[in-house]
Amino acid sequence: MSYGPRMDTIAPEHPSKPQPKSGILDIDPYVGGKASADGVVDPIKLSSNENVLGSSDLARAAFEQNVAKLHIYPDGKANVLRDAVSQAYHLEPERLIFGCGSDEVFSLLAQTYCEPGDNVVQGQFGFLAYRIAGRAAQAEVRFAPMPNLRFDVDQALEQVDDRTRIVFLDNPGNPTGAWLQRHEIERLHRGLPGNCILLLDGAYAEFVDDPGFSGGFDLAREAQNIVVTRTFSKIHGLAALRVGWGYAPAEMVSAMERIRAPFNVNLPAQFAAVAALKDKAFQARSRALILEWRPWLTQQLGGLGLEAAPSQGNFVLAGFSHDEGRSAQAAEAYLASRGVLVRGLANYGLPDHLRITVGVQDQNRAVVNALAEFLGQA
Repeated sequence: MSYGPRMDTIAPEHPSKPQPKSGILDIDPYVGGKASADGVVDPIKLSSNENVLGSSDLARAAFEQNVAKLHIYPDGKANVLRDAVSQAYHLEPERLIFGCGSDEVFSLLAQTYCEPGDNVVQGQFGFLAYRIAGRAAQAEVRFAPMPNLRFDVDQALEQVDDRTRIVFLDNPGNPTGAWLQRHEIERLHRGLPGNCILLLDGAYAEFVDDPGFSGGFDLAREAQNIVVTRTFSKIHGLAALRVGWGYAPAEMVSAMERIRAPFNVNLPAQFAAVAALKDKAFQARSRALILEWRPWLTQQLGGLGLEAAPSQGNFVLAGFSHDEGRSAQAAEAYLASRGVLVRGLANYGLPDHLRITVGVQDQNRAVVNALAEFLGQA
């Protein structure tokens, strides 16, 4: 009895094993900030832009209250969280979509609106998750040059053509900390065709103190092609729970919901996020810490002779010399040996820079003192 063709009769052009679709193996996997250092038991972790104050007591209590429900599927529409976000930001609930981190919203957007032959545009040093989302959807990723480490509207518009489906803008930017004011975003939006989506990623928006900045919700409310995303990982300190969301036209949300994985935001995370939204005091402390110590850290890094870029995030970008003994890589290794972890940026195309999360007072002084030792200025 025969159950199929003999192996020696299979045409030689057939692959002998499953193959990833075109472009997948060209994607560099995402690598997060270091969490450990050899020989260091409890390092100071300033490598991942986490909230150094931890998370809200209310959020932790809400998480614990739901531990007994781990056998229950979460609400697939995240309605309790939907209502809380809608009320907190005065947004229409039907225009909200929730993801396993805002990264999932980027992927949903690209998978829904991109196909082979399309392209997406992002800044030269923009967040790594954008290029992953675009390439996974088999779209070309175009990089707009960023003079002075800043997203440039004109450079971005030069990359746009009739097959551009998404322009990704992290505002403030990660890892640069640079930002665009409202009038610049409006000019960028005016330059895009109507079928091109402008994605405004506001992961660090709560740390901005520039009065000319706009989070983008008011712009998105009146447009058919603007999506705004936010995360609970930064100001709320819920990075481990992976909760993100987007605000988009209802028609776009409806389309993305068709491919969103069921139950993608787990039950304890939904209730912890709701509680975090209510804890205004924790949010205020988190913001106040950054507004106090970000300028101090920037000034201290500049005083050491490093290029400290202006930042509106909860981190500062520091530029180092090309000299081998004083390079960013050597500094990163030296800091790790002193128990301080920061983020090297070679995978962003910034091998001469380190990204340093703003910490509490002792952490900030520790990183500055270690850098002074490294640079011979102790």
